[in-house]
Amino acid sequence: MAVIKTALELALERTKNLQIDESVQKANEAKLEGRKAAGRFLEAPDSVDFKAIFDTIDAAQRQTFLSAAFEVLTAPIQLPVNTAVETAKLESSGKAIVALCGLSSKFTSEREVKLAQQQARSLFQQIIQFLGKYSEEMKRVEQAIRNQWAPKLREKERQLAAQLGQNVRIDPMSDPEFAEFYRKNIDAMRKNYSDALEEAKTQLSQLCGFEKH
Repeated sequence: MAVIKTALELALERTKNLQIDESVQKANEAKLEGRKAAGRFLEAPDSVDFKAIFDTIDAAQRQTFLSAAFEVLTAPIQLPVNTAVETAKLESSGKAIVALCGLSSKFTSEREVKLAQQQARSLFQQIIQFLGKYSEEMKRVEQAIRNQWAPKLREKERQLAAQLGQNVRIDPMSDPEFAEFYRKNIDAMRKNYSDALEEAKTQLSQLCGFEKH
């Protein structure tokens, strides 16, 4: 009996591990589908029906699908480099996130869904405005840094001119001391904006009922 019992226990253990693997596999499949759907939406919004795809996902993995899609859709939410291009992507992301927000299991009534979508839409507009403010603030800070450094730079130019016997113009970014001063101030500003942006993305994920990874 001991031998039979041991064999049975081993068989059950293998079955248990198989079930765990199947669960992990389903979660990975849902995550992949969420990422693919979001990626396709960003490329061609009219080609993706999130609700139709969502309905094909195993009920136990639907939140995984939503979280994965949200992760891809929030990737464009970052400090801008090319404002015109990134604003277009942001607007597409906002529309998709509002749609996904209505699919979350967090909400139990149509009223809750509409309220959450309204709040998500409003928060997303605030994010876009925040990023626009960052671009303006970056220009202002860069100019302020250059203005603050100008007297020291002119003194360095005067000293070089005296040594060389001719007028000298120094590119501020070629001056190691200025470059370091510039980097520290700009990095501090970017960090403040990045931290605030991450907080806004976290608020958006919580509002819509799924976590941001």
